[in-house]
Amino acid sequence: MNWYRNLAEQGDICLSTRVRLARNITQYPFPARLSAEQKREVGEAVREILKDEALQFIDMTSLSPAQTVSLAEKHLISPEFACDTQGRSLMLSEDEDISIMICEEDHLRIQTILPGLSLDEAFTQAQKLDEKLGSRLSYAFHSQLGYLTQCPTNIGTGLRASVMLHLPALKEKGALHRLSTTVAKLGLTLRGSYGEVSEVSGDVYQLSNQVTLGISEEAAIKNLNSIAMQIITQEKQARAALVKDDDYLDRIYRAYGILKSAHKLTTNELIKLISFVRVGVSEGILSIPAEKLKELTVTLQPATLNAAMNKALNQSERDVLRAQRVKEELL
Repeated sequence: MNWYRNLAEQGDICLSTRVRLARNITQYPFPARLSAEQKREVGEAVREILKDEALQFIDMTSLSPAQTVSLAEKHLISPEFACDTQGRSLMLSEDEDISIMICEEDHLRIQTILPGLSLDEAFTQAQKLDEKLGSRLSYAFHSQLGYLTQCPTNIGTGLRASVMLHLPALKEKGALHRLSTTVAKLGLTLRGSYGEVSEVSGDVYQLSNQVTLGISEEAAIKNLNSIAMQIITQEKQARAALVKDDDYLDRIYRAYGILKSAHKLTTNELIKLISFVRVGVSEGILSIPAEKLKELTVTLQPATLNAAMNKALNQSERDVLRAQRVKEELL
């Protein structure tokens, strides 16, 4: 089942886990210097090696703009990958837990994304695919530096692991600046849900490893898991105190009331209101399936709505449809 339609361990705070491995092939230059024909060759090579896997091969130029951006809204591809589809392809599993971007910043970006705090499981899945591809492809690897990548910040393991955390109580408490500074000293970074330079929306933050050189994949995963659990514990404690405040309780109920009755909802309104309702659900104040809230924040994004309707809705049409879908799910 898709990561955004399911809950798992610590799912009331940790919305998802992602593990991504960057790999390059020795006989080709980095993607920035690849010709269209070379990009096609890389895609076909990956497709042939993984032909026995339950993965769909997608030529990115075959998708509509809405379908492409929808993949980014679901965190299945990067925003950068969505911006330029020429020569690029994607391997995608039916339940969308595996996606392999071909000829993004690196030749291969092997990604697994799972619900909840699932770092070990996600890494195992990504490693399995990495080993299968690596058995047939000659990876660019240096005995001292490790895996070579187009961007120097990924050299070494080529591993980027991240967890998506909903942290409204710590934000309300004013603890996030201190927290961001603390995790940076531990080789991690805390930023918006779409990664570098992205804005924080709905109190959802991405916690990920920064260090890829001089550390093993297992050590990076263990460090991220440990820090994530500490932050989750702090958020739980802060929520328990927060919901004793009548003013904050009122904000929860008002958010729920608007979601159930609004005729129009913008994307930003939806995400902000659901942030309050999530706290109400996790603290037993409201009785709504938490996985339903997570699904709504993904499936009611602009491009995903357009792709589902198979037509280009204008903003007003999307806002009306979004509100209608929310009411159908919550009433």
